[in-house]
Amino acid sequence: MNVWNFARSPASVLLMIEYGRSRKISPPSLLKGSQLTLNQLADPDFTVLAAQELAVASNLLKLTGREADLGLKVGLSYRLSAYGLLGYGLLSSATGVAAMALARRYLALTFTYVGIAFRRAGRHDVITFAPSSELSVDLQRFFVGRARGATCRVARDVTGGDFGLTAFDLAYEAEVGGKSHVLGTQVRYGQRANTITFEHAPLERSLPQANAVTAAMCERMCEELLARRRTRLDIVSFLNEYLAAHTFDRPPQLKHIAALLNTSERTLKRRLQEEGACFRDISNAVRKARAQTLIDEGRLSLTEIAQELGFSDLSSFSQAYKRWTGVAPSRVRQQVIAS
Repeated sequence: MNVWNFARSPASVLLMIEYGRSRKISPPSLLKGSQLTLNQLADPDFTVLAAQELAVASNLLKLTGREADLGLKVGLSYRLSAYGLLGYGLLSSATGVAAMALARRYLALTFTYVGIAFRRAGRHDVITFAPSSELSVDLQRFFVGRARGATCRVARDVTGGDFGLTAFDLAYEAEVGGKSHVLGTQVRYGQRANTITFEHAPLERSLPQANAVTAAMCERMCEELLARRRTRLDIVSFLNEYLAAHTFDRPPQLKHIAALLNTSERTLKRRLQEEGACFRDISNAVRKARAQTLIDEGRLSLTEIAQELGFSDLSSFSQAYKRWTGVAPSRVRQQVIAS
């Protein structure tokens, strides 16, 4: 999800201000350079640009002396109410599975600055959090931690306490004073990827406050809100977002995306040409990135990875991966195991 394309509510900035107050940091100090004021943030109709929230987060990092696991601590303070309409939609969803699907569709309403990918792994679900290469290392760690903390807190709030982690892995090294446990689960530092893992079965249960009418209304309003908050629309960003968030039973095709956008395949090709891109290159880049992530994680076999990416068999996947990287996926898997 290219979050730079969307404005957001003031709620996330206000939560960072509250955290700053708990550390004796004044709001004006946190807002410095953001061109935001407390009066603006008090207006529920006011929207904050992604770059403005980024400025506040940068200030928080500096003014706390880069406190250990700062993003994770801040993220754990994000209650459902912070997400407005989306929060109500999550709470009124039929099941935890439905709530997760809703969050995936409206990721731009969650204040995230990281790539978030969901997948099943046997009887578990795994969410991977990938930092944005556009940000500094400190900010990458902050936003990965914030997204992970917020995801865990909201999942617990939505399910009424049924949500429990089986693994909480970070690709960063532990810091002095960092958190050792999240929701009762030990934090494992220095892992291959930033992931949280949890049992899938509890998410299939009916949620205590499920309401089909409210859920449908919230989703419709979220769609309208997202359209209003989009600040820039380019088809390349859209395709990257769409392809990265979906699994495929066959290779992705442009005609299916065109149907989704209610336009013709010819028009979509022309728009891509205007942006200097082609669908095949975008599709291959997304699938290559996902293949590399799945191989590095080592949770799925190469055959399962091939299926996840829409290839008909392992041979087709191996040939494509070798075209993309010059190396066979089996060799990369062996290197991962050896390391």
